[in-house]
Amino acid sequence: MRLFYTDVFVLPLPAGHRFPMEKYARLRQALLDCGEFSPADFHLPPAATDEELARAHDMAYIRAVSDGQLPEKVQKAIGFPWSPGMVERSRRSAAATLAAARAAFEDGIAANLAGGTHHAFRDRGEGFCIFNDAAVAARALQAEGLARRVLIVDLDVHQGNGTASILAGDDSIFTFSMHGARNFPFTKEQSDLDIELPDGCSDAAYLLQLDHALDTAFDLARPDAVLYLAGADPYQDDRLGRLALSFEGLAERDRRVIGRCRQLGLPLAIAMAGGYARQIDDTVRIHATTLRLARAALT
Repeated sequence: MRLFYTDVFVLPLPAGHRFPMEKYARLRQALLDCGEFSPADFHLPPAATDEELARAHDMAYIRAVSDGQLPEKVQKAIGFPWSPGMVERSRRSAAATLAAARAAFEDGIAANLAGGTHHAFRDRGEGFCIFNDAAVAARALQAEGLARRVLIVDLDVHQGNGTASILAGDDSIFTFSMHGARNFPFTKEQSDLDIELPDGCSDAAYLLQLDHALDTAFDLARPDAVLYLAGADPYQDDRLGRLALSFEGLAERDRRVIGRCRQLGLPLAIAMAGGYARQIDDTVRIHATTLRLARAALT
């Protein structure tokens, strides 16, 4: 199972910044330490090209990001200060999900150890998201003739508003987001299927909703490939989550998504998306479990 990583590309952040960048390097080390992955499983992706990004983003926005010419309001909404490292890492992260999607057609499942940047819109970014990796990857699979129809399963605790906006009206890419009703973004976009959950939603209620939603999404999407945003932030001790899933509840969520794809013989690319647990080791554990379950499903 191929895993694509970008943590070697440093994103300089000011002291006290809330985004836990160190989780990505810790995740890669945790996967190596567990003994189920070898160094040969880990791959550095190339940077996404302008052509690849422009299938999902306006060229003027791509150039403004690359040149450091974003309006102050847009840069503030993204939440990261501009730097050449920000540009490089953002391009690599989008490319990592695309590389995983391509690899999934050969291997069955592959993953980006980061990604899930679903708050990036066609002409702007927000919420720590600059380029929308799922939209970029889905459109690339179509342009390269690998898939006609793609399903995006977004189980981050926050709605994939940028993904929904970019792909609105595109019947060939089905967007499904299951998220907290009262969480960011406070103005939601319309996905093809949105499931909104109340604060405090725990394992049993979540999984019941998920089963029904997956039935609907797969039936309507009729996909040739699936992109799965496996956010760790529905976890009960996530600082930004507001839901109440346990470690086992999140693992069962992953089993159901991965199992559905394996049952149907569909290539599956996984991105990690959000995770802001009070203890960073909890976030790393959740992400690592997702990937260990994915690897086990291939054996």
